[in-house]
Amino acid sequence: MKEYKSNQIRNIAVIGHGNSGKTSLVSAFLFNAGAVNRLTKVEQGNTITDFDQEEIDRKISIYTGPAYIEWKGTKVNILDTPGYGNFLWDSKAALRVVEGALVMVDATAGVEVQTEKVWRFADEYGVSRILVVNKIDRERASFANAVESIHEVFGRGAVPIQLPIGEEANFKGVIDLLKMKAYVYKNDESGQFEETDIPAELKDQAEEKRTEMVEMVAEQDEAIMEKYLEEGDLSEEDLIKGLKEGVKNKELFPIMITCATANIGTHQILDTVVSLIPNPTEIGEIKATLNGEEVSVKPSESEPFSALVFKTISDPYAGRINLMRVYSGTLTPDTTVRNTTKGVDEKIANLVYLQGKQQNPVDKVYAGDIVATLKLKETLTSDTLADPSRPVMFEPIKFPEASISFALEPKTRQDEDKLSNALARIAEEDPTVKFRRDVQTKELVISGNGQLHIEIIVSRLKRKFNVDVVLKPPKIPYLETIKGKADVESKYKKQTGGRGQYGHVKIKLEPLPRGKDFEFKDEIFGGAIPKNYIPSVEKGIQEARQKGVVAGYPTVDFRVILYDGSYHEVDSSDMAFKIAASMAFKKGVKEAKPTLLEPIMNVEISAPEEYLGDIMGNLNGRRGKPLGTEQRGKMSIIKAQVPLAEMLDFEPALTSITGGRGSYTMEFSHYEEVPAQIQQKIIEQAKKEGRIKDEEES
Repeated sequence: MKEYKSNQIRNIAVIGHGNSGKTSLVSAFLFNAGAVNRLTKVEQGNTITDFDQEEIDRKISIYTGPAYIEWKGTKVNILDTPGYGNFLWDSKAALRVVEGALVMVDATAGVEVQTEKVWRFADEYGVSRILVVNKIDRERASFANAVESIHEVFGRGAVPIQLPIGEEANFKGVIDLLKMKAYVYKNDESGQFEETDIPAELKDQAEEKRTEMVEMVAEQDEAIMEKYLEEGDLSEEDLIKGLKEGVKNKELFPIMITCATANIGTHQILDTVVSLIPNPTEIGEIKATLNGEEVSVKPSESEPFSALVFKTISDPYAGRINLMRVYSGTLTPDTTVRNTTKGVDEKIANLVYLQGKQQNPVDKVYAGDIVATLKLKETLTSDTLADPSRPVMFEPIKFPEASISFALEPKTRQDEDKLSNALARIAEEDPTVKFRRDVQTKELVISGNGQLHIEIIVSRLKRKFNVDVVLKPPKIPYLETIKGKADVESKYKKQTGGRGQYGHVKIKLEPLPRGKDFEFKDEIFGGAIPKNYIPSVEKGIQEARQKGVVAGYPTVDFRVILYDGSYHEVDSSDMAFKIAASMAFKKGVKEAKPTLLEPIMNVEISAPEEYLGDIMGNLNGRRGKPLGTEQRGKMSIIKAQVPLAEMLDFEPALTSITGGRGSYTMEFSHYEEVPAQIQQKIIEQAKKEGRIKDEEES
């Protein structure tokens, strides 16, 4: 496989709202460059970058699909990213490792929700962008409306460098405003076109739009501005120079046109990627740390090797595949590198370029390239690999926190045996999915970015690992406590012929401040209960408090004082005192004003300002307590405290309110008393589930 030097490489992510045509555009690129011999289609399930069975079945991108082509002597690495909200974490990881992005905009819909989100990711990582208005052949498509939408959302720096020749069913090509030439395509998906003069009826419009473009470009450079003022126009060479500078500085965002499924306009987009997107040597130094100190890494082939792993694929046949962006130096197979994130050495056995799932071996890669390696033992997404002589570490990729949780229950014992290994493999691929065993409810809880995210994980468990599970809403980890004091005694006495059982305790119960859990005080004097039985009294209370009294939940934040009792020389035993203590605890709790506690969460919601009123209203209906709002860029941030029990279905509600523009994070804050009317419902449910019974120890 041919080697590519740093200045021969372009790295782009194709980003945008779901169903805006990202995968179709990548398919056209691959066909035009000769990487495949036919134009593949999402509808036919044969595209190179949507190769996972879930993607083929659902006809959406769920994971970032890697591909590459050679175009005019340049290697273009392409990352085809997901566009649906549940999977944008993979788009964010892709944007971390590229210099450029093609931002897809549907000509019938304009800028959509997820396009705004990925644009913000591109802002965060300083990625240059070219906007691509797609589906210009569709009914109700309008380039003018799409451009207006782009300006409204992304500002005036977005500048058309093309015009469409026709729209809707009449779309047949594009006008290049730099060359002032027209490209008319054959209507046969071949990508073949003819360069011609601009049609007479579009000449005036083209002149007008070219003038607007030239003025925008001239503003990027004083020398170019002077030339423009002197000559009244700019050459193609000057325009490309000015555009390249504006694109690199993220001040200009060229707007281009395509119909990806018909392969119209795609050649010109590739030409523009090569001419305007910065190559890896043009982006400047990258920040890293070395032995805790901040350092800079030069994107140079002569520097020590360093790379960031931005994606891990768990392949049932090939094992673990790590996809990485090389930031400095060179890399060859059979090299030992340092995983500076985990502090271990790894042996690079082989290097491959990924064309979808196809692996093409390569002998050497240079700074700026994107490459995969197989079967590293410890390395996962976000890890840094570096030359042991200069073990730098890059900042890990920040992934969104999980926003929805379900309880996961294996269908059979066989499924249970295979589940932990399957979950570990899925977690390798997807750093946003979390699994935990709830200590109190004993449930296995899965958390992810949305219901679709969780459903696809369940589907993958079945399809990829042959593990069947059932999803259920997670149980709320309520707690019980007391608000008053009690002084009780309990005597356990049993005679069954021969040796009997005897234990007698007197205890006081009193509440403790929230968060203090449990205290046991021994105030026995004069040997009323022998010392050797005291631990059994505490053990009886400890075991009983785990099962609770009110609704079967653990009891917390109380003190027990053992102050008196009696024993029998022959019949007393550890078991008898344990049972007597348990009975006394249950009796005492009932007399000490028992109540239920619920977990309260700190919730932070990000959404456009126009939705604040509706979100506040929704939170009020969930017993939420707003803590304040603030502005963060274009988004309003609402901070509130809300009971966990009210947040289980918040994700779809927020999506509905904001049209998908809102997101939120949630973390535990503290426990609070449950309102009386809700306590009653919880107690009734506990009785139905058999969590509490009217029984005495026997």
